[in-house]
Amino acid sequence: MLKEFRDFIMRGNVLDLAVAVIIAGAFGLITVSLVKDIIMPIVGYLSGGLDFSNYFLALSDKVTATTLEEARKQGAVIAWGRFLTVVINFVIVAFIVFMIVKAVNRAMARFQQEEEKEEAPAAPPRQEVLLEEIRDLLAKKS
Repeated sequence: MLKEFRDFIMRGNVLDLAVAVIIAGAFGLITVSLVKDIIMPIVGYLSGGLDFSNYFLALSDKVTATTLEEARKQGAVIAWGRFLTVVINFVIVAFIVFMIVKAVNRAMARFQQEEEKEEAPAAPPRQEVLLEEIRDLLAKKS
């Protein structure tokens, strides 16, 4: 049983998956920081300092607070501003990931083209081409 488990873990696709999960976690932190620390402050500045994260709809008359955290302590609220912020963050992150994947695909295509150029057989010498043409003409005459 231990041998089977070791064989399972040592399979390439399991190791690839483990590496992918670890890299995805690190990449996720980078993209979240990019959006939260760089892009959203710029969006906030351009929109006149709007911060949607404290916009909410109170579901009870008992809620009188002006911040979301305080309002949640007083009663039920719909935090539509925070939801909108998360949706905006998602769109920005998805766009960044799209651009990165597009750039990687373009780089891979260039790399593949370079490999194909290197692998292409060299053109035969001019003498061989002429001899082949003569051979073909003689074959047609016979």
